[in-house]
Amino acid sequence: MSWRQIFLVLKREYITRVKSKGFIWATILVPVGFAAVIGIMVFITVWESESTFEVAIKDETGQVAPPLIEINERRYLDYSGLEIDSLRTLVQLDRITGYIVITEENITERRNPELIYRGSGGMEFLMSVESDFRQVIREVRLRRADVSEEIQEIYEARINLDTRRLTREGEEEDDDTIFLSFVGMLLGIIIFISIFSYGGYITRGVIEEKTNRIVEVIASSVKPIELLTGKMAGVGALAITQFTIWILAFAGLTTIAGPLAMSLMETSASASGDLAAAEAELPAFLDFPTVEISLIVYFIIFFILGYLLYSSLFAAIGSAADSDTDTQQLMLPITIPIMIAYFIMFHTWRSPDSILSVVSSIIPFFSPILMITRIAITDVPFWQIGSSILLMILTFAGTMWLSSKIYKVGILSYGSTASFKDIFKWIRQ
Repeated sequence: MSWRQIFLVLKREYITRVKSKGFIWATILVPVGFAAVIGIMVFITVWESESTFEVAIKDETGQVAPPLIEINERRYLDYSGLEIDSLRTLVQLDRITGYIVITEENITERRNPELIYRGSGGMEFLMSVESDFRQVIREVRLRRADVSEEIQEIYEARINLDTRRLTREGEEEDDDTIFLSFVGMLLGIIIFISIFSYGGYITRGVIEEKTNRIVEVIASSVKPIELLTGKMAGVGALAITQFTIWILAFAGLTTIAGPLAMSLMETSASASGDLAAAEAELPAFLDFPTVEISLIVYFIIFFILGYLLYSSLFAAIGSAADSDTDTQQLMLPITIPIMIAYFIMFHTWRSPDSILSVVSSIIPFFSPILMITRIAITDVPFWQIGSSILLMILTFAGTMWLSSKIYKVGILSYGSTASFKDIFKWIRQ
C-alpha cells in the first residue's frame, strides 16, 4: 500500500464532507440544542410562578394550623373563625385555592383530612400539602401520646446510606455510581448512534461514487485497499473533529451554566424577598461530579476501534449495492450484533459485573458499546479491558481483509445489487 495515496483519499474525503451543509449544521445544532435544554431547565428552576395557592385551615383542635403556618405562611391561612359555607364561597370566588377542616377525628381516629379546592395547582401542589399535613398531624399525635422529644426525634429520623469507594491503592473516594451509571449508558448510546451515523456516511459515499462513475477514475490510480483505507480514515477524522467540537462546546456550556443559574436564582430571590431561596444551592442537574480523564481516553479508544471494526463492513455493503434502498437486505449481518449489544447494555447498566455483562463486553462486536458502559460504572480489571482491545484489533484485521475482498470487486460492479451468494463468490476470488 502507498500511504501517500491513502493520505490523498483521506484528504479528499475529509475536506469534501467537512464543507458539506449537513456536517456544518449538525456540528452547530447539537451544542445549540444542548444549550437550549440547559437554558430551559435553568429557566424552570429559577422561575417563580405568579400563581399562589392559598389553603384556608379551619382548625377545630387549635393545634394543627400554627405549625402549618410555620412551614409555609404564604400557603396556609388560619380561617378557624369562618363557617364552612363562607369558605366554600371564597373558593368559588377564587379568593383562596381551597380549604381543609381539621377535627378531633383527624387526630384521634386517623381520619384523613379532606381538601376542598377548585382543582388548580396540579400534582406538585397536592403532594406538598399532603406531606405537610402528614408531618404536622404525626407531631400532634406524638405530643398527645406524651412521647419524649428524644423518642420523637428517633421516630422522625430517616436513615440514608452514604457510600465510599475503596480503590485498589487503598484510598477512599466519593462514590458517584448513580451519576456514572447514567454517564456509562450515555457513552454506550453515543457509540451506538455514531457507528450507524458514520458508517452510513461511508455506505452512502461509496454508492454515490459508484452511481456517478467517479470510482472508475479513482480506481485507475489508487488500489482498492488504499481507497477503502483512505475513505475510512477520512470519515474517522471527520468524526473526531465533530466530537472534539461538541466536547469543547459542552465543557464550556456546563462551566457557564452553573454560575449563571446561581446568579439568576439569587436575583429572583432578592426581587421576591425570599432569603431562603437566595441561599439555595446549585440545581442538582448542574452539579456534575468530576469525570476521570481515563474514562474519556477509554471512550475515544473504544469509539475509534468500534468505528474501524464496523466501517469496513459498511464500506463493503456500499460497494455491493447499487442504491441506498438496496442496502437494507445486506445490512442485516451488521445490524444484528449492534442491536444485540444495545439491548445487553441495559442489563449491563443494572448489573455491570454479571457473567453476561463481562463475557459480552469482551466479544469484539459488542465491546465498543458494553465495555465503555462497564468502565464508567464499575472497576473493570485491566485484563478484561486489554483483552477486549486486543480482540477488537484482531477482529478488525479480519473484517478489513474480508471487506477489501468484497470492495475490490464490488466498486466496479454495476447493474444490480449483489446477493450474499455473489459476495461469497467475491471473497473466494
